[in-house]
Amino acid sequence: MTNPDTESLINTLFAEHMEHTAQTAGELGEAISAAAETLTHSLLNDAKILMCANGSANSLAQFFCTNLLNRFEHDRPALPAINLGADATTFSAICRDNRFNETFSRQVRALGKDGDTLFVIVDDGHKANLIQAIQAAHDRDMRVVVLSAKEKTDITSLLHPEDHEIALHNLSPTQAAGIFLIILNALSALIDNTIFGG
Repeated sequence: MTNPDTESLINTLFAEHMEHTAQTAGELGEAISAAAETLTHSLLNDAKILMCANGSANSLAQFFCTNLLNRFEHDRPALPAINLGADATTFSAICRDNRFNETFSRQVRALGKDGDTLFVIVDDGHKANLIQAIQAAHDRDMRVVVLSAKEKTDITSLLHPEDHEIALHNLSPTQAAGIFLIILNALSALIDNTIFGG
């Protein structure tokens, strides 16, 4: 038999997730749609998506890139997306030279170009390298999309009018992770539907 305390905790976690999901769907649909349009615009114009995130959010960045590079629900041509945090050798080499804050910006400056979109996932914690990546993207005339667990962070103030932010209501990284996954799936579906049809 399941311990009553264990069952109560499980029920609470699921209830919180459903509450956060419903709130996100009700309030952020327009922001998700706008972000999908920006990402799709790059892909339709022979450009690409560069992604970056710190910590466990990096696995979500890789998940989204895999959706584009391989497929989402249905087989279709590959779409260009690069997770800048996936190359452990490059990442550690930059860190070794005491340039942690440049882990993503150096790559953006090397790989990014006008028409590309930088997609940043921010769960919490260290942001200096993400901030420098956004600044580098703007220097390269790239648009920026941010998926954030918090509202009105120091990253928000960096965004240009043509950039987009999908900001949750100040969730912890663990609470945000499940919602991020749903949003990334929604973005994948919207991109596929626009480019390849329903």
